[in-house]
Amino acid sequence: MSIAEYGPEVLNNWNQKVMEVAVEEDGLLTLKGLRTISMMHIAIHDALNSISPVYGTYAFSESKGQGDPLATAAYAAYLVATAQYPDKKDQFDAELHLWLPDPENPYSNAKVLAEKSVNAILQKRHQDAWDGAAEYTWHPMAPGVYAEFNEHSGTPEGFIFGSGWAKAEPFMLPAPDHFRSPPPPDIQSEAYTKAFNEVKEVGGTQNEIRTTDQEHLAMWWKDFVENSHNRLVRQLVLKEELNLWEAARLYALMNMAVYDAYINVFDNKFHYNHWRPYTAIRWADNDENPDTEADPDWNNLHKHTYAFPSYPSAHGTASSAAMETLAHTLGKGYDYSFVMVTEEVDSAGPFSEKVKMDPPTRSFDSFSDAGLEASLSRIYLGIHFRYDSEEGHRLGQKIGDYAVQNFLLPLTEKGGQ
Repeated sequence: MSIAEYGPEVLNNWNQKVMEVAVEEDGLLTLKGLRTISMMHIAIHDALNSISPVYGTYAFSESKGQGDPLATAAYAAYLVATAQYPDKKDQFDAELHLWLPDPENPYSNAKVLAEKSVNAILQKRHQDAWDGAAEYTWHPMAPGVYAEFNEHSGTPEGFIFGSGWAKAEPFMLPAPDHFRSPPPPDIQSEAYTKAFNEVKEVGGTQNEIRTTDQEHLAMWWKDFVENSHNRLVRQLVLKEELNLWEAARLYALMNMAVYDAYINVFDNKFHYNHWRPYTAIRWADNDENPDTEADPDWNNLHKHTYAFPSYPSAHGTASSAAMETLAHTLGKGYDYSFVMVTEEVDSAGPFSEKVKMDPPTRSFDSFSDAGLEASLSRIYLGIHFRYDSEEGHRLGQKIGDYAVQNFLLPLTEKGGQ
């Protein structure tokens, strides 16, 4: 058997189908979709490498595993998807039928192998607290302290998003707090004052400083990382003509890295509990910094702020973690030109009216450049300080690098992981 004859199309189809189901169910406001995608690609990766060992496995391995690779991948995807979204079984049945028109005896070995791999990852992630209840204690209003702004976030009074994420079990990192970010700048510092004035100027609803391109990238990058970056991978695995094994590894590593990035960055967010520009600018008369000037009417570009602490940027962390894995797993390093496509985004907060992006594309010369732009986009959107974004980019790169250095490693003559 030559693995080169098997392409990544089956992965692309299942990836897109599950992402569509996840978006439809909760708008990607929980970890469910990303967790499902991660488990699905891990199960496929492990099963394929039991048939023909090329990379180290994550949760399952079987010497001399039996099964047609295409059928095994399709079955593994189907079993994870139906386990997590049982009410969508009819849709997944139809998708399976596209790949296996006669899913009976000819594919019995593939089904058995897929079941073993799927059961292994589902058991490993059992009770991983992905949907743990949020726990948060509100603090009195004070300089630098995260404060409620439910009139701007559009959330119920007393609502906090994502504190439970900080307690979920990562896929790869030893613990949610494995990478601890340094503290944000002191509110009385020159560094804070500089960042305060920058976001106040370039992130406001109306201003003459933000360029047309900065406004475009601010809105364009609003799509959820797991949505935009999986869409990018579906494009790149075809462009680079990756085989099924290579593509399965790329999908698994990237999605695990994004998942762990969310866990790690939310742990950092709630550790520091740092306020958002919306609060900082409107309340600056009380921040004990004589060099900041309040604007009680200030608003940001999309007139919305997400209801959780600011530092570091979650979007920057997750995007940069994803881009770091792509830089390594595609074997192209950092100098790599590519185009990303985002057709539409929320005009404000989740479930707001969609707006079309014109143009729908942005071009990059490297994965690192793309990750950094994703991070900095939040300044021009007016929802993060520069130090939030820069630390998100740095943290994400560390998480992505940890992923590719420690998991699903290529097997060598001396053995794999």
